[in-house]
Order: sequence, then C-alpha cells, then structure tokens
Amino acid sequence: MAASAALRRALAFSRSSSSYILNPHKRSVFCYSPSLARGYRSNDNGMFLNSYVNTHLDPPLLNQWQRGFAKAKKSIDESTVEVVPNVGPTIKSTASTQMQAGIDALSRELSKLRTGRASAGMLDHIIIESDGVRTPLSRIAAVSVLDSQTLSVTPYDLDAIKDVERAIVSSPLGLNPTLEGQRLVVPIPALTKEHTQAMSKLVSKASEDVKQSIRRARQKALDSIKKAVSSMSKDDVKRLEKEIDDLTKKFVKTAEDMCKTKEKEIMGK
Repeated sequence: MAASAALRRALAFSRSSSSYILNPHKRSVFCYSPSLARGYRSNDNGMFLNSYVNTHLDPPLLNQWQRGFAKAKKSIDESTVEVVPNVGPTIKSTASTQMQAGIDALSRELSKLRTGRASAGMLDHIIIESDGVRTPLSRIAAVSVLDSQTLSVTPYDLDAIKDVERAIVSSPLGLNPTLEGQRLVVPIPALTKEHTQAMSKLVSKASEDVKQSIRRARQKALDSIKKAVSSMSKDDVKRLEKEIDDLTKKFVKTAEDMCKTKEKEIMGK
C-alpha cells in the first residue's frame, strides 16, 4: 500500500514534470524535469520514507531523459503548427481564367460581323444543321479566299452542299452563294454606309460588354482577397491587389485592340 502511495505521489509530481522512471534496485521513483530529478524513496518493506532532489544522476541516464523530453516537445510543437495556404496564386489564376473567357467570347462575336473584304474565318460561326445534328461549317467544308471579294466553300461530303448553302444564306452576313460544280462561290458585297455604321455600333457594344465582364472578374478577385486578408500580411495584400489591377488593364487593352482592328476592317482600312 505504501509503495503504491509513493507511486501515486510520484505520478502526481510528474504532471508538472516531463517524465518519470521506476528504479527497482533502489526502490525509488524518479520524476524528471529539465532542471532537476526528484525521487521518492521507500525502505525494504516498501514503506515510503521521504522525497529528495537528486542532482547527481548518472550523466548518461540524465542525457537520455533530456533527449526524450526534447523530442516529445518538438513532436507536440510540430503537431500544433497550423499551415496557412498561400491563396494568392489561386485568386490570380481564377481571375485570369475568367477574363480570358471574356476575350474568347469577344473574338467569337467579332467573327460574326462582316467586313468589306473576304476572309476565310468570317464563316466560322455558321452552324450547319443536317438530320437534326448541328455542326460548325469549318468541320464539314473547306473555306478559302479566291480574291478580296470572293470566298470558295467546298464541302467534304457533296451530299451536304445544299445544307451548307442554306446555312450561309440564313446567316446574318447577307451573303448569296452560287453553286459551281462541287463548290459554292460566295461573293462578298461592299458594305453600304448604313451597314458600316451598324457594324461599328455592334463592335462598340461588344467592346463594352467584354470590359464589364473583365471588371466583374476583377471585383470577384478583390472580394476573395478581402475574405483571405486575415491569413495574409499587408504587403502581400497590396501586392496581390496590384497584380489583379495590372491583369485587368492587360485584358482591357487586349479587348480594345481587337475592337479597333475589327472597326478598321469594317471601314475597309
């Protein structure tokens, strides 16, 4: 009973220490802390005698306890460290993807607008419908430029030539192809003044639409930065906000350049 009581006292002390060890040869329990070792000594009959501070432990044993204490402390520290993810690259990448999507949409819209000169890409947006299946014209026919005012459209499957002709006539481009052998010849008429003005207005509208799309992507990125501000330093926040603004300016300029080029094509410059 006395020995058990001694052990309980030792264990109680060990709560404020780092480790303890039973010494069966000296009928003692040593509790170790970084600065001292305290023991509880019992007699041969297991009776508790006294407690004492042992400052003369065997050096190897003391070193072993110290190493064990250090490893345990390091393990606890590492397990409680919270790793904060770097959200900056993700926010920037998401914004870039959204802005690029706006540029891609602008490119598709501009390709639908007819200019006064023939270009193979001006028919890319036309969809051919056959037997309930919708297919881009570029997949079922080869389009080439015969001269500055004429296109040639040659279907890969001659059975589809009527469907191709119908789709070109139905497009908003105002084109009237003629059948010549196994191909369609498509004259590109000069734009009237009214048509030119209408096309210019459509370009301006497309430009404004894509700019708004880019600005929305910017605002979403800034909102994401605000939500993550607690995990970022002030310098990181400012740097990331500047990167988002630079990205916005870059895509806005790209959109403006695309629209200026299209307007020149419409004006025949």
